[in-house]
Amino acid sequence: MAASSLMSLGMRAMTASYASMQVTGHNISNANVPGYSRQQAELATAKGQYTGAGFFGKGVDVASVTRAHDQFLTRAAASAKSLAAMDETLSQRLQLLEDVFPTGESGLGYSVGNFLNAMVDLASRPGDTATRQVVLARAQDLATRFNAAAGQIDTLQAGVTADLKTTVSAVNGLTKSLAKINDQIAAARGLGQPPNDLLDERDRIVSELSSKIQVSTVMADDGTVGVFVAGGQNLVLGATSVDMRVTTDPLDTSRSALALVDGDKLRMLDENSLGGGSMTALLRFQNEDLVDARNLVGQLAAGVASAVNGQQSLGLDLNGNTGKPLFQVGAPSARSDINNSRDASGNFAATLSISAPDGTVLKASDYLVRPDPATANGYVITRLSNPQETFQRTADASGRFEVEGLEVTVSGTPAASDRFLLQPVARAASGMNALLQDPRQIAAASPLVSSVGSANTGTASVASLTMVRTPDMTASAAISFSTTPSGQLQYSWTVTDGGGTSTTTGPLDWNEEGIVPPEPDSINGARLRLAGVPRAGDTIAVNTIAPAYVGANNGNALALAGLRDQAIVGRSESGGVYSGGMVATDAYAAALADIAVRVQTTKAASTISTSVANQAELARSEVSGVNLDEEAARLIQYQQSYQAAAKVLQVAQSVFETLLQTAAR
Repeated sequence: MAASSLMSLGMRAMTASYASMQVTGHNISNANVPGYSRQQAELATAKGQYTGAGFFGKGVDVASVTRAHDQFLTRAAASAKSLAAMDETLSQRLQLLEDVFPTGESGLGYSVGNFLNAMVDLASRPGDTATRQVVLARAQDLATRFNAAAGQIDTLQAGVTADLKTTVSAVNGLTKSLAKINDQIAAARGLGQPPNDLLDERDRIVSELSSKIQVSTVMADDGTVGVFVAGGQNLVLGATSVDMRVTTDPLDTSRSALALVDGDKLRMLDENSLGGGSMTALLRFQNEDLVDARNLVGQLAAGVASAVNGQQSLGLDLNGNTGKPLFQVGAPSARSDINNSRDASGNFAATLSISAPDGTVLKASDYLVRPDPATANGYVITRLSNPQETFQRTADASGRFEVEGLEVTVSGTPAASDRFLLQPVARAASGMNALLQDPRQIAAASPLVSSVGSANTGTASVASLTMVRTPDMTASAAISFSTTPSGQLQYSWTVTDGGGTSTTTGPLDWNEEGIVPPEPDSINGARLRLAGVPRAGDTIAVNTIAPAYVGANNGNALALAGLRDQAIVGRSESGGVYSGGMVATDAYAAALADIAVRVQTTKAASTISTSVANQAELARSEVSGVNLDEEAARLIQYQQSYQAAAKVLQVAQSVFETLLQTAAR
């Protein structure tokens, strides 16, 4: 019996040492496998056997094989990885967007300045056909540049959609694999031992999933893990996974959105609740940065085109006709949410249409419109760009209301839950065209000309005459100067129409700027800037230009050239008086700076979050990773233990043979 017990001890010791060497070899083999957690054979002392002489040990048992794992560190590493992936993806996309806003001669600002500078040459030679042809060429180049910028943005949008579809396909593959592993873990759970390699694979998949979309996990009693996104939408529950799909945004079908497949329905995922991951970055880039970039380019296109067309319409071309529009831009659009209420025929119960008569006052923003349940025919309009602002408007009997330069018309009766998206400038750049082909149609001449009275005693002369309204071509006007009893210089003007009816306006106080008259007034559509100082009794006449002098007049060309230094982008208008806004080249510089700040901000954020993710992974690997030096030392240790156990077995065998020989005698 003694030999038998000793032999059993040796066998158990050899088994335990062999098991430890086997686990150590497994660790060494998987040292470079991502997500692998170091394993260890757990040994337990076998329960001793009682005898009259006391308890005698029965050796060692291999109780289990466990893995080195810290659930908190694993979750922290996955969460940090999700944030780092989001910041890195957003940084990469913004660097591509930066190419839409180049500096120097390839930039939109240079093209706008180049076009308006051509008007300076036209003012010098208003009747020269070659100079006029240069203006048309610059106009075509400007439209082409705006088209190219809009095309680059559309290409980036197409890239977002393609990448979302690729990533969603990968996510669906991961969730299916995770559901399958959950099933295997649950089956192995009944065997009473942890399936370490399956658990490692599960954690690896969750980590990879986190790099694409931030997830939260909940452990179940059967050892499986539930995976959730967007604050509670389930992706994986037990052995069941839910497919994700790329669909169109309900408000803007040109954009993409994410949804979960729920039978024959789709559960839309709110971008704001997705957290981190590369897909969240793609959606944020699409819904914020691309939208803002498109609107910034569109606002510039709308402002320049509207200002040029407006001034062009106030002049005369070489044929003596009123100037025709030089540019066309993409029209504003109003979109209905695809989930809005519908009538019996399946059409939307209510639709919106918009127009923007003055493109110089448009903001670089989209607008969200909702019915106001507290007000009959009331609407709540939210400007979506920064700074966000909310407006309340009430539609008139014809369904019309105005907001920030937009004239909105409501057709039908919307439901309380309906939503509409107004896009005043989103497609302005992509639809920009130069309309004129005949250089004679450039309206360089002013329809009105001025002259100072021959008997004037002051030093006043007309430095410029700018058309600000459409004039009455049958009328004439005269400005006269006088003084008040206190000696203050003042002026008034009289407009006499073709029927001989005269209207006098004034008197107004003279100001040192020499602007006659101030905004929003005009003298038969004209505003003059005087040089020098008039005296009481002085007069200035404003009459229509004689047809013979149209080719030599540069009044409107000067006004067109003056747009180069005027705030014509994003200005405000009240009662015919404009304020604020930016010069066109400054507007482009501001847009360029806005995108550059975003690029630098996301680069810094990506650097920081990547560092945090690396540190989190290092902390996890320090607990779970394999150290080859340690494993090599353990291998030697277990080898010596195995050799010692073999010696015990050899001694037991020798004792047993001695017993047999003794018994045989």
